[in-house]
Amino acid sequence: MSNDDMLLPRTANPTTQRPVPRWAKKSPPKSKTAVRTPTKTTWRKIHAPRDPQHHAQKIAENVMDAWYQSFGGSSIDIPIGTVAALTLLRQPEGVGTGLADWILNLHPHELPQFFKEIYLGHWISRPDLINRALRLHDWAWNPNPDTQQLRAVHAVTNKAINTGLLDLTGHEDPYMRAESDVLSPLLTGLRHKSDKKWRGEYHTPACVSDLMANMTLDKDFVQPGMSFHEPAIGSGGMFRSTAQRLRDLGHSTHDFHWYGNEIDSLSAGCAAINAIIWDLGPRCLIGCADSLHPDDDYAKARAEAKEAFEERDRHVDTATTIIAHRRALALFDQLMPRTETTAA
Repeated sequence: MSNDDMLLPRTANPTTQRPVPRWAKKSPPKSKTAVRTPTKTTWRKIHAPRDPQHHAQKIAENVMDAWYQSFGGSSIDIPIGTVAALTLLRQPEGVGTGLADWILNLHPHELPQFFKEIYLGHWISRPDLINRALRLHDWAWNPNPDTQQLRAVHAVTNKAINTGLLDLTGHEDPYMRAESDVLSPLLTGLRHKSDKKWRGEYHTPACVSDLMANMTLDKDFVQPGMSFHEPAIGSGGMFRSTAQRLRDLGHSTHDFHWYGNEIDSLSAGCAAINAIIWDLGPRCLIGCADSLHPDDDYAKARAEAKEAFEERDRHVDTATTIIAHRRALALFDQLMPRTETTAA
């Protein structure tokens, strides 16, 4: 199989270790005699605030600085797609910073393949959402990437990791991952002011969406099987607040229907990635269309999702057949007696 067929990143021993930031949740060793392994790192520590929303804002600011200071260009899809890929990774508690160290030791030319493997891994389970986020990862498939752009992607990756991105999105528990929307401040920050005004793109602040969810959803009103509709979903902030409120009430997000729509394909892609991060469940549908159009009833989004799953099934069936044939040939080679040739 080619490298493109590999779905998950391979483990490797990092050459350097990433220092644990002071704001990490884990407390330092109590023993005063504990000795930390000396490192030769050159990155500076970022002391992010404890508030998840401020933490997300700090990540966005640092990523934007890294992108523009590295002369990444005007295509904002790439830095957003880079951060979006990293948010799809999980670093379980108790394993230390091994994943972050491994990422930080990747070279610029290795990152496109790494991001492709991340997106492909999630495409197996949710092809509809990964297809919706095409604008965020389409650049990684460029056979001739720009060298300067790769340097900027590398700078963005390092800055996001060192600012503590995985401390927000690397949790196994979806409740912890849904404490903030990392992509919203990055998306709105990278857009030009005139572009945001022309689009009318103003994301609802998290404190407001949290208040709305807490006011409208109570234990007597919420019932499994209900549907939540958002005709101008943006990056999905209202869904995040709703999901957290449902979890506070003891419900599973998988028991509800989620229908989000956004006219801007980049915002819709962010909402699709967030749907995976926040674990909204198998009944989540993200569309990209004009909600004011009289014929828009999510039929197009449903058809696109169905087509994505059918395409996934065809590729999986093909791969399964190829693997079965290879195993059969290997077994045949083992069973066939080997003929030894002797010199005359």
